[in-house]
This record gives sequence, structure tokens and C-alpha cells, in this order.
Amino acid sequence: MMATPRWRSQLIALAMLSGACALLQAAEAPNDALIRALQTAGLCNPGAPCEPSEDNRLRLQRYTESTEQWAPVPAQVLTDGAVPSDAIVLFDGRDLEQWVNTKDHQPAGWIVRDGVLTVNKTVGNIETRRQFRNYQLHLEWRIPEGITGSGQARGNSGLFLAGTGPGDAGYELQILDSWNNSTYVNGQAASVYKQAAPLVNAARPPGQWQTYDVVWTAPTFVADGTLKTPAYVTVLHNGVLVQNHTQLSGETLYIGKPTYHPYDQAPIKLQAHGDKSAPISFRNIWVRELP
Repeated sequence: MMATPRWRSQLIALAMLSGACALLQAAEAPNDALIRALQTAGLCNPGAPCEPSEDNRLRLQRYTESTEQWAPVPAQVLTDGAVPSDAIVLFDGRDLEQWVNTKDHQPAGWIVRDGVLTVNKTVGNIETRRQFRNYQLHLEWRIPEGITGSGQARGNSGLFLAGTGPGDAGYELQILDSWNNSTYVNGQAASVYKQAAPLVNAARPPGQWQTYDVVWTAPTFVADGTLKTPAYVTVLHNGVLVQNHTQLSGETLYIGKPTYHPYDQAPIKLQAHGDKSAPISFRNIWVRELP
């Protein structure tokens, strides 16, 4: 057998030594990681070496577990259908069982046809039979193709997040044709009416369905009726964030400054605006009550 040159033997020995060092480092790595974790958590005793002992490992485990929450377990909500499993369906295209006329609380007199709810301006506003406090709401609406008029007289309606009285009393999220239709910005679609303009204009052309996804945090009041915490609203218009936890100054008004009036729960209200343009339509309305 031919003898191995000395330089080659030295290289082999060096490679074997390097491999052994790598194995040793790998074996020491968990201890190094434990020491670093103990130091980061402040669990090493000052002035003493931080040892990777079993006691220190258990101390670190208890410290880590102290920030874990295991109860209460969130309820399971199924989302494989069109509506979350814990939602209350307010309109699914079949009937207006969940709604009444605002003016007399008689069965709602708007028009249901082919799965679509259309405003009946002669009837006036409608509102939910149920009352709500905090919630997540999904609603779809459509300005009719060929709409006429301009400004506030063009496809005007409103989603009242809390209807606190007759007529237009409450907190209104504006619905309007805002596709190439100029008006005051805190009165265009997705504005908190006369209070907060949307961050952007996400409106679609007339004839196309549009969506509002809303998170409403109702105001709260102390026993004597004074305001404790204001109302907040977050809105996505056609999937685009347009109101980001916007604080309201009170109920929305056409004339005058907004003010708060105490209430506990309130219905959700849809507006039959008195402008002369053709009535708008709605579909797929559901709500999830929140704490």
C-alpha cells in the first residue's frame, strides 16, 4: 500500500478535529441558549454565574408559562358559509321579518323582490326589531344604474348605526352615489355624516353592488346621563379602510352641532331619504353582537 503523504495526513487530522469541535459546539448550543434566555428574563442572580442547571431551566419554564393564557377558550365561529355562524341575519333576500317601520313600528313596508330590498320612500325609514349595543355589521347596497340628480340629491340614504329616536335621530354612516358626484366631503359615501370624511373615496359606479363592513362601539353614559365614553366606528367600504376607529362627537345632525343623548341599546336603521332620485337597494345584511 502506498504511504499517505504527511501533508495529507495533517489535513485529515485537521478535518476530524474541526468536525469534533462542531459537534461539541452543537452539544453546547442548548446550554448557551438557556443561559441567554435566563439572562434576557433577568432570572440570573446578580454577581453569580448563570448556570444551565435543572433548577434554572424549571425557573425559566415557570416564567415563560406565567404569560400564557389558557382560559376562557374563545368560542368557535364557523366561516365556511356566506355568514359567520354566530351572526344574526337581518336580511337574506326572503322577507323583512327582522324589520319594522320607524314611524309606527308596523311591519316594514319596503319592497323585497328577487332577493333584493329596495327603499320605499313613501313609507319612510325602517329599523331592526332587535336592539343592539356593540357589534360588527355587514351590509351591501347599490345605487341604481342611470341615477339622476347631483350632490346630496343623488342616491342618498343612510345606515344609522344606532337609531335613537324617530326620523333621522341617531348616528348615521352616509350612503350616497359618490362616483363622480361632488358634495361636501363629510357628507359623501362612507362619511360619518357631518362629522368625519372617509379616508379615501372607495365608491363604485352606479349599478354595482357595494359593501360596508362596520365595527360599532356604542357610547356609554353614567347614571345621571352624562357621557362616560364616546362612540367609535371603524368602516371598510368595498374592502378599503375608510374610518379607522373614528371618534364621534355625538349624534349626527343635518343642522347644528352634534351632541350626545343617553341610551343603552338601539335598533339599526336604514334611511328613506326624501331626495327625488330613484330609490337605492340593499342585500346580505347581518350583524354579530360584540362585548
